[in-house]
Amino acid sequence: MLPLRQRGSAVIAAVCSMMTAQPLFAMSEAEFSQLKQAVEQLKKKQDEDTRRINELEWQLKQAEAGAKQPVRSAGNGLEKSASVDPFAPTGFAGGTSAAQGSRSAHAPQAGNSFNPAMGVTLMGTLGNFSRNPEAATVPGFALADESGSAGTQGFSLGESEISLSANIDHRLYGQLTMSLDGGGAAEVEEAFIQTTSLPMGLTAKGGRFFSGIGYLNEQHLHAWDFLDAPLPYRAMLNGQLGDDGVQIRWTVPTSTFLQIGVEGFRGEGFPATPGHNGLGAASLFVKTGGDIDASNSWLGSLAYYHTDADALSVSNGADLFSGATDMGIAGMVWKWAPDGNGAERQFKWQSEFLLRRQDGLFNGLDYRGNQYGYYGQALYQFMPQWSVGVRYDQVAAGDVSSPLAGTALDTQGHTPHRSSAILMYDTSEFGRFRLQYNQDDASPSSNREILLNYTVSFGAHGAHAY
Repeated sequence: MLPLRQRGSAVIAAVCSMMTAQPLFAMSEAEFSQLKQAVEQLKKKQDEDTRRINELEWQLKQAEAGAKQPVRSAGNGLEKSASVDPFAPTGFAGGTSAAQGSRSAHAPQAGNSFNPAMGVTLMGTLGNFSRNPEAATVPGFALADESGSAGTQGFSLGESEISLSANIDHRLYGQLTMSLDGGGAAEVEEAFIQTTSLPMGLTAKGGRFFSGIGYLNEQHLHAWDFLDAPLPYRAMLNGQLGDDGVQIRWTVPTSTFLQIGVEGFRGEGFPATPGHNGLGAASLFVKTGGDIDASNSWLGSLAYYHTDADALSVSNGADLFSGATDMGIAGMVWKWAPDGNGAERQFKWQSEFLLRRQDGLFNGLDYRGNQYGYYGQALYQFMPQWSVGVRYDQVAAGDVSSPLAGTALDTQGHTPHRSSAILMYDTSEFGRFRLQYNQDDASPSSNREILLNYTVSFGAHGAHAY
């Protein structure tokens, strides 16, 4: 029997031969019309059969590729064994629970066993500021190069991301994320490999990645609820801490979600300095959480970070710091959605407290200082696609000795703080528009900031962390 495609071609050829066998002038107009309709119907049938064959062949290839993929329940290191998942809440906020969302943050794509999944995120912002944002300061803190205010005046293309990810084999997963700033400069934001099959709930990661300290620090900028980093992150982490190194996580087999992680870094990310021959920074973190009931769930975290800086350039190159930095971070997240269904309504509370101690030399003068900061924010989705939120953040530093008066470490008797409000509209899970207002009193002179932003993602895009 002839294949389907050949059979269709043979029928068309037969009809055509019938047409050529009889002179066209011998046909009536009705007979000619009938033959023409028959040919069109056969062509249409052949096209439909061809499309169906192509669809079935594609599904077969997908099934074969999926069968070769390793079973992997975790995405960013929050793994459990395939047989036991002691932290399995009902989930909410679009089906993402405390553990489930964290597991899928970097989940590998099973669509193709060889080609990596690619995703793109685009951002753009229109900003209006009552004072020049480039002159922003935070008295008591020597800022790094990316610790400025929320944005720039007027229209600006924000940070865009291009991400590639795939299972390398049955033991390894890899991801590369490139960021592009508004000026077109490209930077490797994350580039790491991660294990997928270590026993006893262990996961190892190596390369460049965002540190696990802090709830907000692990998330990409486009996944933040607000458009800018809270003041403690700006002043103490230069917005976000990323570095080159290794990370090991252990998900403890307990009835309540419990995870312990350790990290060793080269020391490239602020407040560290490059040039270390080996370990330049280290951290330890613990995360725990669970479902309170069908509508409520929570996640808490504690972290410690240490580094030694050598001639760290701060305050736009005007100051230098050399010495030790020790930092502690405590965080809490609580989510609510009626019966775990966040499609209609949901509420999220998020807060972190940062405490930093520095001991060394500032511009060659002895310096020992304690600094702290915190933020709290609430986001309420009051109807499908629409959300409102508020945030308050504050930092403070101790007084310095008279030789350091007048430097960036001088508080000037001012306590930096800020209040923010946001209105958010989601066209879908891939498109978001945000209108944010900041009453920024980080500097002694207030700055009123209005920001209108779009954030869209297309291509492969894993679920965000809890």
